[in-house]
Amino acid sequence: MRKRLFPALLAGLLLIIAAAALALTSPASAAPAATIQDAAQALRDDPVYVDPGARDQLSVADEKALEDKITDADKPVFVAVLPDTSAFPEEGLLQTLRSDTGITGVYAIRLGDGFDAGADPQVMPTRAVENLTAAVENPTTAGNADAQLNAFVDRAVEQARGTAPASWSGGGGGAADGPGAPVGGLITLGALVAAGGAGAYAISRRNKRRKEEEERIALDKLRVVVDEDITAYGETLERLDFHPAEKGADDTMRADYERALDSYESAKTKMDRATHPSDVRGVTQSLEDGRYSLAVLEARRTGGQIPARRPPCFFDPRHGPSIADVLWTPSGGAAREVPVCGADEIRLSRGQDPMSRTVDTGDGNRRPYWEAGPAYGPWAGGYFGGGLLPGLLVGTMLGSMLATPAYASEYGGGDFGDGGAGGDWGGGDFSGSDFDSSGFGGGGFGDGGGFGGGFDGGGF
Repeated sequence: MRKRLFPALLAGLLLIIAAAALALTSPASAAPAATIQDAAQALRDDPVYVDPGARDQLSVADEKALEDKITDADKPVFVAVLPDTSAFPEEGLLQTLRSDTGITGVYAIRLGDGFDAGADPQVMPTRAVENLTAAVENPTTAGNADAQLNAFVDRAVEQARGTAPASWSGGGGGAADGPGAPVGGLITLGALVAAGGAGAYAISRRNKRRKEEEERIALDKLRVVVDEDITAYGETLERLDFHPAEKGADDTMRADYERALDSYESAKTKMDRATHPSDVRGVTQSLEDGRYSLAVLEARRTGGQIPARRPPCFFDPRHGPSIADVLWTPSGGAAREVPVCGADEIRLSRGQDPMSRTVDTGDGNRRPYWEAGPAYGPWAGGYFGGGLLPGLLVGTMLGSMLATPAYASEYGGGDFGDGGAGGDWGGGDFSGSDFDSSGFGGGGFGDGGGFGGGFDGGGF
């Protein structure tokens, strides 16, 4: 009797579960239409939300792949894919999503065929958001949500500062977004609880190893460049032909010479001890200090006017302190004034190219440092300081990176972004209802400007 009763009870239980699941997911008992608040709530648990009405834009598999990309990078990047309906009015949509989610980060919305993005300034400056948005608003990606969103995320996780919110560790997964999520959540809850701790630990270790490897590669690149700089400075000292006891030397000259020698030793010591790309900034700062001391010493020895403390030559800091600011236009960029040495000032006045500092870019060619990657940010920052460099490099490859916090989080650039010197920017923090949308920098809805332009079906 018991043997016959158990299968019957089990079959009945399975029928009840199936009926409950069918009832929860059937149109007759479907949950109310999703709202922007639903999207915000979902983003607190997962980096990507796809509204059921926009599922044709991004499949469950593509959504999961996008989520994995963001969580593996451990960056506060949020993506919402929404249908172009009255439930999601264009005006203020991005700000509302950010405010309702309540977490500091970078936000992107695909609304129908339109696209926009915004970010909290401490995570990504407005200029960087505008550049990133413009980069993915092109005919190649505009008509393909998966291609556009992946292009956006690929760049955003590289540039965004901070870490993913802790609330994601308990998220329910992309396939459960929208109405019907409780069913999938209940079915998989046990597995998530069992695997959550191990998964989070594995992701953390993987992210740590990835970051350590990136930093090691960046530091190896910088060692080559800095060693060249230190060698060049040492050769300058050897050619100086100054002796502290020579006729005409006084205490001020000897002090200048001593500072120049100390800078040389300091640069070598700091480079020997460097363990992180950000350590290189102190090395090039020492070299810049030393070259200025040599310029002052030369002025004293020749009876000339003591030079003002100016940045080094923009085109190659090994040229020494600049003597003037001249108008210069990089390839594909806008004109701007840059500090130059006397030799480069003459060359530019004659229509010739300056003697630019080139570095290895990994493709077998040497290019000017402003056309190189973010690894050279700390090197340049030590010479030019945080406040000056982004303006000099605006519109160049390195300038675009320095104008973002990306190199700050990966290479220790610190004070080049809009967040101020040495700021402790930690994306992924809850900011609550006191969020001020005026500080939420966006790329504009198809117009590359501020908010309010509206999703215009791409406007690409």
